[in-house]
Parts: sequence; structure tokens; C-alpha cells
Amino acid sequence: MKAKARPTAARHRWRAPAAASLAGPALVLAVVLSGCTPTSPVAPTSTSSASVDSSTPIPTSSAAPAPVLVPGGKATQNLPFFDKVNQATIAANAGAKGRDFIDALVAAGFSKSDMQVTADTTTIGLKANSIQFSVKLGDTCLIGQYGADAGGYESTTSATLATGGCLIGQTRTIDW
Repeated sequence: MKAKARPTAARHRWRAPAAASLAGPALVLAVVLSGCTPTSPVAPTSTSSASVDSSTPIPTSSAAPAPVLVPGGKATQNLPFFDKVNQATIAANAGAKGRDFIDALVAAGFSKSDMQVTADTTTIGLKANSIQFSVKLGDTCLIGQYGADAGGYESTTSATLATGGCLIGQTRTIDW
């Protein structure tokens, strides 16, 4: 008895996916290779190198100028200087308290009458986990925070509050 041949359509359906799976990579390879053209070798060029005197300093780009107080400026203009003063205070005294920051900011040219500071201790006499201090500059504020709760020193700028101050909550009188 003769074996029955499969219908032609069934054979094509079975072989078509295999052919397509081989045609795809071959087509991609053909397209990639069609962009390749043989190039002639590049002739080497001669360059002369002058010896450099290693004792001569190589000029470098100038460093950014140190931040300075911008009298009459907004908080964003004075933030780099505010940070510089506060970071120097911390470098000189890692246990700096509110008065240390206020005194350093006054010595740097900020007006004490425009400052606010929170207490160094909690209401039950424990060391505060962080202190906040601010300088009001027109309708903007420089705000600094230092301590464990802040993860060290942090600063920001803000618009003044409706109260006219910079810090929310109770602050202590700066009477020294």
C-alpha cells in the first residue's frame, strides 16, 4: 500500500515558520553587510612632537570665585555665602549651637535683627536633635538646619511666612 502524501498546504504551513526564522537573521545580516564597503588603507601621517619642559606649570582653569555677601540681594543670591559661613562654623566646632551660627552670620555681615533661631534644648532640657536658624532678606529667607535629625547641615531658601518671619513654630529671642 502506498503512503498517503500530506496535502501541499499542510506542508507549507509546517515549513513556513522554519523558513521565516532563518530568513529574518539572513536578511538582517544582508542589510548590515550592504552598508560595508572596502576602504583603502589610510596612509600614516607624520607628526612632530615637541618636548615639554616638565618644570613649567601647566595653566589650569581659574577656580570659581569664593561666594560673597550680596547686600540687598535675595536669598538665592546669598545661599552660597550663607552655606560657606555655616560650614565654616561647623568645621570649627562640630557641636555648634544656635548662638554659634548667629554670631558667625553676624560677623559675616548679616543683620542680627533679621535672624531667627530655635532652642538648643527640648522643653524637658534634653539636647535638641537639630536646630534651625534663618536670615530674612526682604521677602525671602535663608534657612539652615544642623543636627542629627537633619543628617548634618542642610539649607534652603524660601519666601517669608505670612507672619513676616522665616521659621515656623517657637523661636528663641536673640538677646545677646
